[in-house]
Amino acid sequence: MVRKHEPQHPNPADAIDRLRLARTEGVGPVGYRRLLARYGSAAAALDAVPGLARAGGRPSPPACPSPDDAARELHALDRLGASMIFAGEAGYPPLLAMLDDAPAILSVLGDRWLLLDRAVALVGGRNASANGQRMAETLAAELAHSLLIVSGLARGIDAAAHTGALQTGRTVAAVAGGLDVSYPPEHADLQRRIAETGVVVTEAPLGTTPQARHFPRRNRIIAGLALGVVVVEAALRSGSLITARLAQEAGRELFAVPGSPLDPRSRGANDLIRQGAHLTETAQDVLDNLPDHPSREGLARVPLFARGPSPGLAEPAPDWQEPIETAEDLVKAHRQVIDLLGTSPTAVDDVVRRCHFSAAAVMAVLLELELAGRIETLPGSRVALLPGTAF
Repeated sequence: MVRKHEPQHPNPADAIDRLRLARTEGVGPVGYRRLLARYGSAAAALDAVPGLARAGGRPSPPACPSPDDAARELHALDRLGASMIFAGEAGYPPLLAMLDDAPAILSVLGDRWLLLDRAVALVGGRNASANGQRMAETLAAELAHSLLIVSGLARGIDAAAHTGALQTGRTVAAVAGGLDVSYPPEHADLQRRIAETGVVVTEAPLGTTPQARHFPRRNRIIAGLALGVVVVEAALRSGSLITARLAQEAGRELFAVPGSPLDPRSRGANDLIRQGAHLTETAQDVLDNLPDHPSREGLARVPLFARGPSPGLAEPAPDWQEPIETAEDLVKAHRQVIDLLGTSPTAVDDVVRRCHFSAAAVMAVLLELELAGRIETLPGSRVALLPGTAF
């Protein structure tokens, strides 16, 4: 039974400030965390944003929702029966919180506490075969006896996974649009059923219609919520392989169902097996190889599946006491960082290693450039220049 919807924020003013900060132009998930770590509160960070954007080369302050706009969004979610979870709050999914670019905000419809349960993701192609869909449905139904099933509500394998999970247990649909948008439209009833017994989750504001750029971010939520990802029928250039890559980078276990080498819809999954993913024919293959913790070094020390505050903002704050000493230093740091970047994504660690300034200074510069709209932070701790950016 879905637990009664309750107000989740004992401090409404702080919730509004956090929502405004997360929705400020240029403030992505990584920037949100850096700003809170640096300034201690969302209110203080909001006051600092215009100056940081100017330092990054932006002539006018980034657009920011008004307090009334933020209050209206919270009220609209409440009318829908949904709620909002901020990074660092009790109830924020502990596995997702481990991602470097974990969403600053999750909007959830359904039983939000399910997001604390052990989960496995099932994903695959939209144009799946009947056999592939039957396999996904069967796997999900068997795994849902003991695990939460996560998928993306897309056509094909995703829909089959949700359908199977609903037969025996609970499922999470991570969607790319707003909670009030059904996408694809023919899955409106499936989305409603999931919300009634499981949970639908997104980082997108209400009213957002999914676009191509939203799906990689949705995919990282799928990967981040789960201890492992099972791929069923994925072509070599499939979005499901993005989910698999993000899962691997986050230390999650990879599983793949083998398919015919004559079917291009199976080549991506077969290639994952070739690279070391667990060959998966039954639910037991998953259960036998699903770990209790992600494998990234150090992450297993973080308590998981507890109902206290998530580890999302518990990491040590960056050493902001290593400032760039002069205006000339600031210009040099901006130039060095931009010279190291291109329109193709670059790992933040690579930028830090190759820049002559301290890690703290480089991270501060990246934040300023993002607020200025000159760079974009992407899933997997990567950054890229936005088109037309130059020093």
